[in-house]
Parts: sequence; C-alpha cells; structure tokens
Amino acid sequence: MAGSNSAAAKKKIAQKKALAKKLAAKKKADAQKKALAKKKLEAQKKLAAKKKADAQKLAAKKKLEAQKKLAAKKKADAQKAEAKKRALAKKAAEAARRQAQREREAEQRRKAQERKREMAAKAKAKLIEAKEKAKERARIAAERAAAKAAKEAERIAAREAKERARLEAIAAKEAAREAEMRARRKPEPPPKPPIVMGEKIDGIQTTSKFDFDFLRGQRELLQEMRAQLTTQANRLEDEANALIEDVEMGDVQFDEEGGEGDTMVVERERDLVLSAQARHEVEEIDAALERIKSGEYGYSIHSGLPIPRERLKAIPWTQESVQERVGGLARR
Repeated sequence: MAGSNSAAAKKKIAQKKALAKKLAAKKKADAQKKALAKKKLEAQKKLAAKKKADAQKLAAKKKLEAQKKLAAKKKADAQKAEAKKRALAKKAAEAARRQAQREREAEQRRKAQERKREMAAKAKAKLIEAKEKAKERARIAAERAAAKAAKEAERIAAREAKERARLEAIAAKEAAREAEMRARRKPEPPPKPPIVMGEKIDGIQTTSKFDFDFLRGQRELLQEMRAQLTTQANRLEDEANALIEDVEMGDVQFDEEGGEGDTMVVERERDLVLSAQARHEVEEIDAALERIKSGEYGYSIHSGLPIPRERLKAIPWTQESVQERVGGLARR
C-alpha cells in the first residue's frame, strides 16, 4: 500500500514537471510571437514612413516641374510676341523692298526692250550675211564631196575587180587540181562486200567489225572536234569581216606610199581560207556522224573493207584506208 502511494506521488510530480515544461514552452512561444509581431509592426511603420517620404518627394518634384513649365511657357510666349513683332517689321520692310524692286525691274525691262530691238536689227543683218556665206560654203563642200565620192567609187571598183580576178584564179587553180586528181585515180574497184549489221543502240548502228563502245567513243570525239572547228571558223570569219570594216571606214591606206592595205588583204585572204577549211572539215564530220547512224561508219567507200581502228582514231571522219589514200583513189 505504501509502494502504491509512492508511485502515485512520483506520477503526480512527473505530471507537474511536464505541465511546467509546457507552460514554459508556451510562454517562450508567446514571447517569440510578440517579438515577431513587434518586428512586423516596426517594418510596417518604416514602410509607411518611406512611402510617405517618397510621396512628399514626388509631390515636390511635380511642383517644381510645374513651376518650370510655367516659367518656360511664359518665356516662350514672350519670345513668340517678340518674334511676331519682328515678323511684322520684316514684312513691312520686305513690302517696301519688293516695291522698289518692281520699280527697278520695270526700268530694266524698258531698257532691255530697247537693247533687244537694236540687237534684233543687227542680228537680222548678220543673218542675211551668214546665209549668203553658208550657201557659198555648201556649194564648195558639195563639189568637194562629189569629187571625193567619185574617186572613192573608182578605188572600190578597182579593188573589187582585183578581188574578183584573184578569186577566179583560185577557182581555176582548184578546178585544175581536181581534174589532175581525177586523172590520177585508179579504175573502179571490185564490188564492195556487204556490211553485216548488228543491234542499233542509242542511235548507233553496230556492225560485225565495230561494236557499240568503239562507235560511241568515235561519236563523242567527232562531236567535240565539230564544236572546236565551228568556233574556229566563226572566229576567222569575224576577223575577216573586221578587216573589211576597217577598210570601209577608211582606216587603211591603199595608195602607193602605204603598204598596210596589202597586208590587210593578205591577212583577210588567209582567214577566209582557214575558215573554209574548217567548214569543210565540219561537213565531213557531219557525214561521219550520219554514217554512224546508218552502220556505214568505218568502212572504205572504195573497197567496202573495214578501215583500221588506229586510222579512225587519228582521223575520225576518214572514209578510206592509208593504202587507198596513197594510191590516189580519193581525197580524205
């Protein structure tokens, strides 16, 4: 029984201690809340004081700006009034100046009209005199131009006659050479053997002796050479025409003292000959391209036999072998 009372007493003591701790903790928490509330209140007071100070500063600033604007407006109004006053004075002075100017201009116009009448009379007399002189100069210039044109026509006619004679001589020489070549040719060869055709691919007719790869390479080579020769022929013809234009413009002297005319004629003749050769080779290339399409490419036009590939690669448009060429059967 005594032990039970002792335990109850201890429990009560423990409960009192716990309650005391709770009360102490609650007091401490209340003290912290009060301190925090105090700090918050002080912060609110400081913020309110700052807002009030800022509002006072802003009001003072606005008041100062309003005073400045008022002062500036008064100053601007005064300046406008002064400017208006000066403008009125300037306008009056300008009106007086314009009136004086109009009077001076009227006097100047009167004098100018008098001078104009005098100058018109003098100019009329000079014009009549100038017309007479111009008529005389025109008559002399027409006579000189007619004489010069006649002399130029004679020179051109002589040059054209010389050119015609030269071309006729070249044609006669070429005809004689062709006749000589025909006379040297051998009798007609025996009948040509038939060409064995193969498959036609991409516009190329293959044969038993010439396959597609070889013929395609030859076609590309011929097309490349054709483009080069065409460009060369056009350039040479342009150079020859430019020489003719120089002659027609009178930039070249054809008299006995100057040799430039003869040099120009020689250069033009050379350009025309080279251009004609290039055009002829282009025609032979076109014929070779057609033979590639028809299956006749690479076969001699005389014997019908295949031409060696080495010769075809060296001269892609040839139509005869080396032996036939040397034997004079035909020209390349």
